[in-house]
Amino acid sequence: MAALLLLSLGALFFSSNAQDAYNKLPETYRKGVDLALDKVNSHAGIQHHFLFFGSVTKSDTEIGFDVRNVYHQFHLKATKCQKGTTDSTACQFRNDRPLIDCAVCYKTFRGEIEQEPKPYVHCIHRPALTEQMKEDRLNKCTSLAYSSGSSSLLASVGKNEPGM
Repeated sequence: MAALLLLSLGALFFSSNAQDAYNKLPETYRKGVDLALDKVNSHAGIQHHFLFFGSVTKSDTEIGFDVRNVYHQFHLKATKCQKGTTDSTACQFRNDRPLIDCAVCYKTFRGEIEQEPKPYVHCIHRPALTEQMKEDRLNKCTSLAYSSGSSSLLASVGKNEPGM
């Protein structure tokens, strides 16, 4: 009886940790995880509900005027819940499925993801991830980032109004 109670408490603790990792992420990173989850969970071949499992690499660069470039590599893990589950608080992770490795990069303005340049989302089952794919991800995200020599508000020319 005590072993059953301990096992139940362990399962409850483990399932609550599934959302804890996501909830501990800063809002800027959660938005990128949400993009990846939408993409993965909408894939026709996916049968189970996936949740954020953990970060691998995070980068958040402020480029000025409340604009940031964000890069986040993380893992998603299958749960015992079926695809389409709306309340995932009771979903427990499965240990018989490979992790999905995702990389997202995007630009934010005042904390909101900008539509241009289009956010980049790449997710693949971890065993299939190659070094070339990792390099391609970084190159794609680097090409989306603004260089330090790009146009800015300081380079804009305004009209001089009389009396100014």
